[in-house]
Amino acid sequence: PLGKRQAEAVGKRLAMHGVHKVYASTSDRAIMTAEPTCEILKMDKTLVDFANEDHAWHQLTIINEQGFRKWGFEDKKTRKLFSDPSVIALGQKWYEHPYFEGTTFKEGILRVQKECDDFFAALGYVHIPGTGTYKIIESNAARVAMFAHQGFGLAFLSCILDIPYPQFCIHFDICHSGMTAIEFREDDGIAIPTVLTLSSDSHIYKEGLPTNYNNVLRF
Repeated sequence: PLGKRQAEAVGKRLAMHGVHKVYASTSDRAIMTAEPTCEILKMDKTLVDFANEDHAWHQLTIINEQGFRKWGFEDKKTRKLFSDPSVIALGQKWYEHPYFEGTTFKEGILRVQKECDDFFAALGYVHIPGTGTYKIIESNAARVAMFAHQGFGLAFLSCILDIPYPQFCIHFDICHSGMTAIEFREDDGIAIPTVLTLSSDSHIYKEGLPTNYNNVLRF
């Protein structure tokens, strides 16, 4: 019930600012979260399977020493390595570090990067790898909403911004129903994605709902 009220709060916030296109992961929870927005704005959602968190779960997780599968950014040993100079020095090819040999991290992040690039190319922006910028093929003023989950979302945002995944996911996080807004600022045929707000929950506050981080920690 709380999740439904959070989803309604998101819909009200998006309706206030206006959205031209709604995309959602094929995950049932993402679809349900997008429904209030679509209902308020009287539009259909487009489902995108590449954003389904199940794919990220099978590719961007690791079996820890206790035999449990965990996100890399939640596993204590892997988190520590994500900030190790030897990994940072590899930049976008961080997955070539010996520690990740035998894992599916490389497969996962390259998949998300390709799908991310294809997604934005369809909107008129072609990624220039390693620069955090995009060549404008066709200017697009549409406001687009994407409903997806944390495990995919962290990888997606790191790919959009060209920030190596290990550094991004240990320094930034996404909370339940949090809204991240990115503007593709255009300058001489080049677009530079600029984060205006990261995982904002002001809509939750406005509706008088609990503002606990992921429904657990209040701060």
